[in-house]
Amino acid sequence: MSEDDRLAAEWAAMADEDEDDADGDIASEWASMEEEGSVEQDIYGPPTVQPTRILNQDEIDSLLGFRDDDDDDANKSGILAIVNSALVSYERLPMLEVVFDRLVRMLSTSLRNFTSDNVEVSLDNITSLRFGDYLNSIPLPAMLGVFKAEEWDNFGLLTVDSSLIYSIVDVLLGGRRGASPIRIEGRPYTTIERSLVERMVHVILNDLSAAFDPLSPVTFRFVRLETNPRFATIAPPANAVILAKLRVDMEDRGGKIELCIPYATLEPVRELLLQMFLGERFGRDSIWETHLANQLWQTHIEIEAVLDQVEVSLHKALNLEVGSQILLNAGPQSPVTLRCGTSPLFVGTMGRKESNIAIKVHDKAPWQGKSRSEE
Repeated sequence: MSEDDRLAAEWAAMADEDEDDADGDIASEWASMEEEGSVEQDIYGPPTVQPTRILNQDEIDSLLGFRDDDDDDANKSGILAIVNSALVSYERLPMLEVVFDRLVRMLSTSLRNFTSDNVEVSLDNITSLRFGDYLNSIPLPAMLGVFKAEEWDNFGLLTVDSSLIYSIVDVLLGGRRGASPIRIEGRPYTTIERSLVERMVHVILNDLSAAFDPLSPVTFRFVRLETNPRFATIAPPANAVILAKLRVDMEDRGGKIELCIPYATLEPVRELLLQMFLGERFGRDSIWETHLANQLWQTHIEIEAVLDQVEVSLHKALNLEVGSQILLNAGPQSPVTLRCGTSPLFVGTMGRKESNIAIKVHDKAPWQGKSRSEE
């Protein structure tokens, strides 16, 4: 074997060893990547590693939008926010806040007169949700007053929780201050309790009608009192409703009132509720109206004097030539109608003034107003 053949054999052996070492390194690296995570092959580049990670329960709840520390529906996020995106926010009806603010002020005075006690009413929040979700969230026991808006021909729901029921009964029947009301869970409400709560519901509905009066006169009529939410269904479960939560405090006693009004009930006055403030009128400019009126008075118009009108056949009209005559059913003293476009304005007679033909106006056109003889 010559020296050149020996060197060539050594170079070939070294190349085979390097290739085996490279294949072994690639295999070991591939195995380590498979242990760490999944591998995706990119046809245009080296393999990319996608590590696998298991979500804990808090992350799953945050993704879906269910979090225990999130009581406000406005802060919902995730998939639940996408599901509820079809609901209309109450903030799109700004006048509702004004109406409920009037209700709070009027209800404070009315409940003071009703209970002869120091009563403070406050508005907790106003939210929008589905009616079925609200029925499922009502804490029992409670009393649900169904009322009807007479002018709007639809219904609403007023919920009084058990704390306020027992507090009202205790106050109206002379209970001592400082003593917490006795609650017997599981028993139905007595006739006296239902009667007293019904009287309070009438007071609330009267104030609610008065709160809507500046916006649109409406009468809320009490229909019935229920203790089971299934019997107080006033709208399909999927319909959107407005929910206003009111807090009633009577020193060391009190409770909550929830006012539920479907969007279908408010539809007749939706345009009014969209106003930013009471009596709002967008798009009106008195300065521009005055300028437009002044310019209209200076507008130039064309007035035509019509002596008479005749009807001829199309054949005769096409055969008219220079020198042809058209006979009119009018004489020198026949009335002449002055009109602008197709609107008749005045009636007069034809005459002459100097070298011009003139029309002397006698009266307005009969269909434009009364004639002087009729006046």
